[in-house]
Amino acid sequence: MLRSRSEPGGFSPGVASRLLLSDGRRVFAKVLGPEPNPGSVEVHRREAEVLGRMPRAAPVPRLLSVYDDGTWVALFLTEVEGRTPQLPWRRSELDRVLRATTALATLLTPAPFRAATYGERHREAFARWQEMADSGREGTDRLEDLDPWARDHLGDLVLLESKFEEASSGSTLLHSDLRADNILLTKDRVYFADWPGACVGAPWVDLVGFLPSVAMQGGPKPWTLFDGSALGRDAEPDRVDSVLAALAGFLLGNARKPPPPGLSTLRPFQRGQGLRALEWLRHRLDDP
Repeated sequence: MLRSRSEPGGFSPGVASRLLLSDGRRVFAKVLGPEPNPGSVEVHRREAEVLGRMPRAAPVPRLLSVYDDGTWVALFLTEVEGRTPQLPWRRSELDRVLRATTALATLLTPAPFRAATYGERHREAFARWQEMADSGREGTDRLEDLDPWARDHLGDLVLLESKFEEASSGSTLLHSDLRADNILLTKDRVYFADWPGACVGAPWVDLVGFLPSVAMQGGPKPWTLFDGSALGRDAEPDRVDSVLAALAGFLLGNARKPPPPGLSTLRPFQRGQGLRALEWLRHRLDDP
């Protein structure tokens, strides 16, 4: 190796670097070990499995090789000569990404390989409204830091959340964690990186998950983008409400927990997304 350059951003405790090899090749390396978060290595193992099965036409970094000694895991990918979107979001870049998201859903429908469903992937995590309702009823948590509207409608949120598995069903391979730091813009293409959470569901689910982060990072209100998109127009409103409620509960419920080792910025980011997701849900329910 002749040169390396670390890439900032993201929510992994590992190394992410662009490498110039001695033979002139450029690759992107992602490395995780047992510290400070031992479970993180499974993230790279899952991503290696997904990338190794992606169709050639998919706008994703290609998997070149994997190192896994049982403790350390390293992925070596093609280097995408691009950059993440500028924040706050520029409308021209956002429009490019939204078009690419729609095209990605079309390309990956039906899913090119078998994977867990969105409901299976998130079944345990997307039960936070129920968790908060239980703790409030038992008196172990007064939920004083919870949004007042959410406290007043906690029963409705629990019910919506409970239906998210069926509501999210579909045949599209989803990224399931789209954010600006997982997107790379080149001169003529949009690439989607970081695929450990890939799963199968309705084609609009990725857009629902993405838009709260857009709003948090200086973009338009989520409903103005979703309602005007082809994916949003084709989505059944009740199903969107259920998935959005489950997502908001996951984000806001997790934001109340201590941060995982090595990921000190994760909880504030989740809270910011969660508040925008809740605002969107309130807009949908209060102003149908």
